[in-house]
Amino acid sequence: MRAMLSYPLFTASLLVLAVVFALLASGQSGPAQWIGSVWAGLVVLWVARGMVRDVMAGHWGVDILAVIAITATVAVGEYVAALVVGLMLSGGEALEDYAAGRARRELNALLDRTPRTARRVLADGSLEEIPVAEVVPGELLLLRPAEVLPVDGHLEDDETEFDESSITGESLPVTRLRGEHLLSGSVNGASAVMMRAASTAADSQYARIVDMVRAAAESRAPVVRLADRYAVPFTVLSLTIAGLAWWYWSDPVVFAEVLVVATPCPLLIAAPVAFLGGMGRAARAGVIVKDAGTLERLSNVRTVAYDKTGTLTCGRPELVAVEPVPGFVWAGEDGARELLRLTASAEQYSSHVVAASVQDAARTHGLDLLPATDAHEEATNGVAATVDGRTVVVGKARFVAEHVGEVAEATLQPGHLAVYVAVDGKFAGTVVMADQLRADAADTVAALAGLGVIDQLVLSGDAQSTVDHVAADAGLHRAFGELLPQDKVRIVGQAPHPPVAMVGDGVNDAPALAAADVGIAMGGRGATAASESADVVILTEHLGRVATAVRIGQRTMHVALQSIWIGIALSVGLMLVAATGSIPAVVGALSQEVVDLVVIVNALRAIRPGRSESAATQLQVSRSAAEAS
Repeated sequence: MRAMLSYPLFTASLLVLAVVFALLASGQSGPAQWIGSVWAGLVVLWVARGMVRDVMAGHWGVDILAVIAITATVAVGEYVAALVVGLMLSGGEALEDYAAGRARRELNALLDRTPRTARRVLADGSLEEIPVAEVVPGELLLLRPAEVLPVDGHLEDDETEFDESSITGESLPVTRLRGEHLLSGSVNGASAVMMRAASTAADSQYARIVDMVRAAAESRAPVVRLADRYAVPFTVLSLTIAGLAWWYWSDPVVFAEVLVVATPCPLLIAAPVAFLGGMGRAARAGVIVKDAGTLERLSNVRTVAYDKTGTLTCGRPELVAVEPVPGFVWAGEDGARELLRLTASAEQYSSHVVAASVQDAARTHGLDLLPATDAHEEATNGVAATVDGRTVVVGKARFVAEHVGEVAEATLQPGHLAVYVAVDGKFAGTVVMADQLRADAADTVAALAGLGVIDQLVLSGDAQSTVDHVAADAGLHRAFGELLPQDKVRIVGQAPHPPVAMVGDGVNDAPALAAADVGIAMGGRGATAASESADVVILTEHLGRVATAVRIGQRTMHVALQSIWIGIALSVGLMLVAATGSIPAVVGALSQEVVDLVVIVNALRAIRPGRSESAATQLQVSRSAAEAS
């Protein structure tokens, strides 16, 4: 009953058709024809209103075929066929909603799992169940077995396993140790554990994912473009076949019989179902596609540009050496420790991943960071701050040289990077770091080349020699180093082989992500600025998900176009048969729904992975299992 009330036009059309059949069965053909014709006219007005609205919005009203078909069947006395066409047309909305619901299943799964409450541990050890919106950072929370984490936080117990598959697409349970970061939306394992909240529910990783998923589920932009692309030729072809049949047989009934099988539903339903299915498939793989139009652009990507640090590399540079200038503070080890302490203290206000690694290195060596004041960061270049009364400048050689006049360029091994440091207006030395290439970087580059990407390059703010080394290890032949954010935007905009996808993870990547045809953010660590600027957010640390996103985009477009062409081919075939006068109008109207069902079933294939995607997924799972062991 609820379903019938949700679609009043379909319900009313069904009732009118039942009344017409009852009247015909009792021999009252006059009232039956009158009721059927009037209701068909009302359906025409309803469809025409939507068609006019589409035309005024700049889109071709593909429903014009349905309007002409119903009008023609009523005009030639085939009012039962007109009612059937109206019934099928009004039922198309219910059919589309059902198919879209199937296609949205993966997206809805993320939305439905949103935690509503949390269990706060009070000072006396008792528990208080509170709405998740009331959780405050720093509070201790209890997680029961198989419970969804309500907010981001840190583990307070020694060790436990979490299922992060709905967030990152990682199929294997992930072991977390005391103090490690926990992602909201993950599912706790078999043991009850304690966690310390690190964010509010609104600011958590899962809340951002839910917002992106909700926007993605509501996106329909490319559907209109695909319908426009084929609507005019299909409409012209249908009217031409119907007109020629009328001319050849000199019978307007044949004109109506041809048009009742000219269903526009493949254009209206196939694309949205396929796109929603593709977005759901991507979400299952840990890839959030923010709008349906991105899938179409992904399918056509010909150039991919990568940031280096945190994208091609792991984004966790490790300390190699601290090299103070002779006579800095104290000689020997103490001078190196003091230089590292001052560098890390100044870097506390930097958002760059190298800054975080420098701080981690200082803490690992047992150094307490000093408070920094008057901090000023110049994106991708460095930071200047007052630390313990001393002016400390940290960053690239060029940036530090602007403050002290001259620096001694470090001699670096391939793959190493140098952080230059000046203290109180004098060059003080360098901190040398090394960042490992992601294990799947070379495979990702090769996979994208196999998917038709003809140009791949690295865009980085690091030294050219370091960028060249990383690019060579990843199998890339074009690399640009020492770039500012605006330089990245310029290179992306001037790429010779568009469309261009930009892959990055940091704040300094946000302009290039926004400028690219497709911005892809490595958002596993919650890089908010990059994620907000991007069209695609990868929720795991696997770079291979970039190739997965392109593969899903290509398959989605293939399935959508294939479904449209199958529907058009079946409709044209039926029209040619109907043009011979062999298909009665009522039978033709019923066959229209068969075509719709075939198209929808085919479009739902976008939910399932294709053969190449299945093979790639198996490879990623095997690799994850190997890394875990």
